Amino acid sequence: MAKIILITHQKGGVGKSTLTFNLAQNIASSAKVAVLDFDLQGSLSQLKELVSDFEIIPYQGKLESIPELVYDFIFIDTPPYLSNHLPKLIAMADLIIVPTKAGILDLLAIKSTLSLIEQEQRTGDTIVVFNMIKPNTTLTLDILIGLAEYDVKIANTHISDLVAFTRSVLLKGVTNDKNAQKQIDNLTTEVLTKLL
Repeated sequence: MAKIILITHQKGGVGKSTLTFNLAQNIASSAKVAVLDFDLQGSLSQLKELVSDFEIIPYQGKLESIPELVYDFIFIDTPPYLSNHLPKLIAMADLIIVPTKAGILDLLAIKSTLSLIEQEQRTGDTIVVFNMIKPNTTLTLDILIGLAEYDVKIANTHISDLVAFTRSVLLKGVTNDKNAQKQIDNLTTEVLTKLL
């Protein structure tokens, strides 16, 4: 039975698709992986012909068929808004990853996503990942305090705002950048540990 990993946040521009791609690419070296592109913009679906290590499947409207797909891991990349399918996706996911930037506006935007996860009683199966972190900056205490009310796990690994991640979708991963690869490896370990 496939492990379903939902990557969601109602705010656009937090790096959901790039993070989905890199985690899928990293896990695909040792497992059968698919990415379900649920975003109507179809960013990942446009890469379908370029990707050979895992399969990219454009969403076709049947949530019930997702668990029946024959893969070890299925990543679901969601759109940057709260669709009416999100509660069902949250309910069926084995793990929910909420990528966010470290800014006050990002904190305000993440609250509705975390509230929905809380309503579905899935905070224990959720990891918030600080993504696209600018170099030489620190996370503010305000953001960590703001997230504390949700009793949700914050990933130990923070993903930096590196050019290697931006280029990764064309270069089939971040293997050319040791720092970026180390970050993705560490986050992959956290994801797999949380799934076990």
